[in-house]
Amino acid sequence: MDTQSLQTFLTLAEHRNFTKAADALFVAQSTVTNRIAELEREVGKPLFDRNKRKVTLNKEGEAFLFYARRILELQSAGIQEVNSLKKYQETFRIGTTNTIYECYLFPLIQEYMKKHPHHAVKVTIGHSGDLLQAIQDHLLDVAYCYLPLYHAGFTCDVFATDRLMLVTGCENNTYEGGITKEELAGSNYLYCNFALQEVGLFIRELFPPHYQFGFEIDNSTKLIPYLVAFDGISFVPESLAAPYISEGKLKSIKLLDFEAPKINSYKISVG
Repeated sequence: MDTQSLQTFLTLAEHRNFTKAADALFVAQSTVTNRIAELEREVGKPLFDRNKRKVTLNKEGEAFLFYARRILELQSAGIQEVNSLKKYQETFRIGTTNTIYECYLFPLIQEYMKKHPHHAVKVTIGHSGDLLQAIQDHLLDVAYCYLPLYHAGFTCDVFATDRLMLVTGCENNTYEGGITKEELAGSNYLYCNFALQEVGLFIRELFPPHYQFGFEIDNSTKLIPYLVAFDGISFVPESLAAPYISEGKLKSIKLLDFEAPKINSYKISVG
């Protein structure tokens, strides 16, 4: 399967317009049209619904999108691996969520690089589900994430155990005496989608079904400035909150009639 056609497929899926896709790829529009036609012949199904104004992925295209991305990622990883052999003895590929990286891994990676100057280190920061897929595709040597993987050929150990802490900016005195579960549902809660199974479910169940949060973000480390600026409150891992509490930027809020769960992170490696 031609990788140029796959990249063209991904670009057209993103721009939803043949002209815009051609501009992004620096090729003629006819080249985009021909590549997509050839790819659809090879797949055996149309991948897009077309009209005069735009093109959109159909259900076959949506299904194929995931595999197209993986094929190109594997190709890129293979090329990098071969080329790294010329300069480095080994390449160590680490995948981690941003929170685990910020709270735990940065000094460990620094130490590894000092001890192994002839090893190339590649760090990928992503979400837990994506990291699990990447290590199963052998794009990573080790993954640090919040979801376990119990499959043959992989080892999975608890890396760290953290506590979920409710925090707010130090200037916010609304909940000096603590907060009840009922009060939390009516608060200025800034939502971070941890996607941590039980933890994510715990937070969602504190609010009514289909509750619309005033602010949402999918990266807990990027949540902190909003907590400080807008007098919001949110649950974050204690390891992330601790430095900001020490600096006087955040403070914890006592939970009066409920408890927050602990968070396990996992180290998953091949072999």
